[in-house]
Parts: sequence; C-alpha cells; structure tokens
Amino acid sequence: MKITEIQLYAIRLPLFQPFVISYHTYADMPSIIVKITTDEGIIGYGEAVPDEHVTGETWEGVFHIIKSTLGPVLIGKNPLEIEKIHELMNKTIYFAPAAKAAIDIACYDILGNKLKQPVYQLIGGRYHDDFPITHVLSIAAPEKMAKEASLMVEKGYRSFKMKVGTNVKDDVERIKAVRAEIGPDIAIRVDVNQGWQTSGATLTALKQLEEYQIDWIEQPVAADDIDAMAEVKLKTTIPLMIDEGLKGTREMREIIQKRAADKVNIKLMKCGGIYPAVKLAHQAELAGIECQIGSMVESSIGSAAGYHVAFSKKVITSVELTGPLKFSKDVGDLAYDVPFIRLTDKPGLGVKVNEDMLNELTVFHEIVQ
Repeated sequence: MKITEIQLYAIRLPLFQPFVISYHTYADMPSIIVKITTDEGIIGYGEAVPDEHVTGETWEGVFHIIKSTLGPVLIGKNPLEIEKIHELMNKTIYFAPAAKAAIDIACYDILGNKLKQPVYQLIGGRYHDDFPITHVLSIAAPEKMAKEASLMVEKGYRSFKMKVGTNVKDDVERIKAVRAEIGPDIAIRVDVNQGWQTSGATLTALKQLEEYQIDWIEQPVAADDIDAMAEVKLKTTIPLMIDEGLKGTREMREIIQKRAADKVNIKLMKCGGIYPAVKLAHQAELAGIECQIGSMVESSIGSAAGYHVAFSKKVITSVELTGPLKFSKDVGDLAYDVPFIRLTDKPGLGVKVNEDMLNELTVFHEIVQ
C-alpha cells in the first residue's frame, strides 16, 4: 500500500461559548484536518490542533509544515509502517508534534480500515468499557462557575475540571465557590495551565485548598520547571498532575527520576500522535504513574484518536476529550452518552467524516500529490 495523496483542510471549529484558560481566550478552535488517500482507495483522517503556548506551533505553521515539508516526503510511502513513518517525519523536521500527530492518526485510521478493526484493537486491545466524562469549567467569576457546575450536575456529570490560573486569591475563591455549590461527593480537578508560575505561589494556594477534596492540581508551575513540580509534590498532600511539562520520552524520564508528579496528562498533539502516546503510557506504567489522555479541544477526529489510546491501556485511568461537546458544528460523528463515552467496534477511528461540513468550515485547502 502507498500514500498517493494528502489533502489539507485548515478549519475553524465554532464553539457554543468562548473557551477561557489562563493564557488565552478562544472564540473558536483552529484545526488542520488531514485526509490521506492510498493506492488501494482506503482513506484515513487525522487532525492537528496546535497551541503556540504549549508546542510552539501555529495553525498556519502546521498547515505549511505538512504541505511543504512532511507531505512531499510521505507520498509513495506505506502508511501501515507506522514506526517507519515516524522515523521519516523525525528525520525531516524536529519536534512539530501536532503536525506529526495528524499524519499518525490518519495512518492508524487507514490501518484499522484495512484490517477492518477499531484502532484500540491494534494497540493492545480494549481494556476499558467506558469512561466518565469530565465537564470543563472555563475561567469566570466564582458565582458563574458555580452556577454552571450546578447545572451540569443536574445533567448527570460527576466530575469537573476547573480552569484557573489568574491569581491565587481569585482562583481559591473560584474553587471554594464550586465546592460549596456542588457538595462533597462530586470530583473537582483543578487545571492551572502554568498560571501560578512558581512553587511558592502554588504552595500558598494549596495550603488554602487542603480541606476542599481536590482530586488533583494540574500544571500549576511553568512547564519546563520540573524541579518546582517536585518541590510542590514533596510539600503537599494534594496530588499533582503534569501536562504542559510532558511532551515526550525525555521529559517523562525526568519526571520519573525526580518523582515530580502523581499523574501525567498525555496529549496526542504534544507527543506526536497515537504511536508515541502509547510509548509514554508504557513508560509511565513501568514507573507506577497513572495517566490521563487529554486534548487541545479537538474535533471528533482527534478526540476519537485519543479515546482509542485511553480505552486500550489499564494505566490510563481518566480522560478529558470533550471538544465535540463544545462545538456548535463538528466534522465527525463521535457519539457521547453523557455523562459517559463508550466507543463502538467500527473499524479505524470509527468516525464518519461529514465532507459537506468539512468544506463549509474550511478557510484554506491544499492537495499534496
């Protein structure tokens, strides 16, 4: 089998409401959809949702990298040879994980469609039957976040990820308000997105939060400061998760060596796709560290890819892949059974792509042959 054509669609996914985190406010989500066609007529779809604050990639940059750098060297190659594909991409350009993830995901979709098996069966087989969905609360006033949480509890949600990271005082008030509103039995996870920056500020916040039953605090300090994460972990009883500080195997080794986290957040857009995400999960399992599969707020295509990884690994104990629930228009049909996600046994990613919607959302398009 050979790759004969790569189509690129630069799209913007409309959100029901703006998505607000510590370093940016998103009015919509920019995404690159990749469609790979083979000489056997089998098609695979992939997705890249870059974040310049995390991976250094931009929407326009990823489009150009695939169009001018990765795409041309992949034409004529066998998409089923996943490790060779990654080796070729890595030799062609350094890093660029979201761009590589789009190619990787499309290749796995082709592999699954070729073998008539869902992707999770090709990377270890299904382990989990379902995962509870965690609702993400964007940064807002304490009372607004509390009200939204209360409404979501009525819809059946039993866990929340709270986005914070403005300043310690206001963030503590946000967390207290949500806990007071939803009671003690609903899970709260707090994602700071590096907003508290230092171990000192983080410890100041955590001392005020110890009685509020927080499942974990995610990436409170600057991404590259693994030492600060290790210091915080040593001085608090609240579990810590690393997100932006984990991109690949090198960071995972440092996290393990310094015992810098209780849990890691693996994202396909940070590490380069399904193949490297599985490697990271195995590396964490050897060290006794639990994993989560998260996302950059992706469409049904990228979200499905993340779910296939999550469903195949025992060490992955939580997921946060709720992009399709936030979009007023999506290019795929990934089905949620709120407050759960349950994958089907359809081949490949198991997602039917709506070509009409894809074309409607496309801002610019290119074909590599």
